[in-house]
Amino acid sequence: MSISNDFNEILAYAHYWNWVPDWIVVQDIYSKIPESYSVLTPFAYTYLEELIRTTTSEYGASLFDENGQPIRIKVGMPLISLAIQENSNNIEYVDLLNDTKKYFTHINNTCDENGRNKVMHGHMHPRFWSKESFEDLIHHIAMLSKFSKF
Repeated sequence: MSISNDFNEILAYAHYWNWVPDWIVVQDIYSKIPESYSVLTPFAYTYLEELIRTTTSEYGASLFDENGQPIRIKVGMPLISLAIQENSNNIEYVDLLNDTKKYFTHINNTCDENGRNKVMHGHMHPRFWSKESFEDLIHHIAMLSKFSKF
């Protein structure tokens, strides 16, 4: 599948009001400036987690309890594990979720960079991002898209 087809697949399944406008901007920016992958990658990771969350019991759950205290929601590997557990009857989706784990591995790096690139699911060092890794991530999101429950 081409990157253009991948973007179109994502757009076909993304939540119309919450995500489609942003994906249109991402597609437009990337088509004009392919080197923009480094600023678009964090957005793609955010969307990937939200897409997976839509297939779990955490989707739509309140972020705060009745006392206004934050509720800890699963991210990264725990979120993937929850999605696998709750979708065990969908082998195709579970296989894709297992493949998704490669995007959430922890990178051990002695250079902390003041926490600039730390996110809740691990350390994504931008040194390892590339045009190819961004397009691979977009393609993976496109393959998962038909399973979303926005």
